[in-house]
Formats: sequence, C-alpha cells, structure tokens
Amino acid sequence: MSVSRQPGIAHPRLPLPEGQPEDLAAFQQWLSDAIPMVKALGISEASRQGEALTWQLALAPNLNDKGTGFGGALAAQTTLLGWCWVTLWLRERGIARDVVVAEANQRFLAPVTGDYRLICVPAEPQGPAQLANKLAERGKGRIVLTQQLYCGETLCLEASGSYAVLPPR
Repeated sequence: MSVSRQPGIAHPRLPLPEGQPEDLAAFQQWLSDAIPMVKALGISEASRQGEALTWQLALAPNLNDKGTGFGGALAAQTTLLGWCWVTLWLRERGIARDVVVAEANQRFLAPVTGDYRLICVPAEPQGPAQLANKLAERGKGRIVLTQQLYCGETLCLEASGSYAVLPPR
C-alpha cells in the first residue's frame, strides 16, 4: 500500500510484531512508504544476523558523474541503516518510539565500483544493554552504531552515528 506523503504529517507507525520475528520485507515496504527516497536507493535485500543488520544494494541508482558510488547517497544509506537498526531493535522489544539521528560521520576509503553491502552493528558490545537501561531509567536514550560498506571484499566506507530514542509522546 503506497500512501502519498505530505510535509508536516507523520506517517502511521507499522504495527509492532507482537512476539513474532520481524518480517523484514514488510518493514522494508513500510519504510519505502514512510520515507519516499528509500524506493530509489537500490536496496535489494535486508537481513539480520545477531547484532548485525545488513543491506545488499545496487550501484546503478547511486552512481555519481564518475561512474562510482555517489558519496551523498552512500552517506544517506549509512544514516538510514542505523536508524533502521535502532527502530528494529525497539520493535523486537515491543517498544514503539521515535528514533532520530543525533550525529553522523563518514570516512570514504575507496570508490564503490559495483553492487555493495552495508553492515550496521553497535559500536560497543554493551551498547544495546546500556540503551535498554537508559530507556528503563529515563524513558529515553542513545546508542552509537557503526556502518561498513563493502564492494566485494574491499572496505569502501566506514561510518558511525549516534541515534537517540525519544521519550514517549
């Protein structure tokens, strides 16, 4: 179901999975409706393994004038992947909250010359537990996540972001 988005109007939340594993395809469809630019990012597959959230992406929709990956698109993807990591982590725990990026940075290491994968994990192993504690104590919290972009076996981009979980409305 595609919904026309209007500035200043929040998109309806996706119902929580309620004890079921998250359907990543349904989440991806909701994400495409909620954030229209997602349709153009070339995400072909999303998967989760342990603490890692991974996207497989096509280079073609993200080309720059040189025929390699456009840095702005890659930066947007790393930021969005981190936002998805936190949102999915909350949903697993039955928590429907707003998540925002507080800070993000990228370091470009090599050109992206073909289809690629982005992997997002907590920057610190204790990060998720610390976030859970802050949410329980204060109703809000932050976590730092890292993202790595690989084209084949070549690490092309390293990024990190601080994501804030806002208090209930």
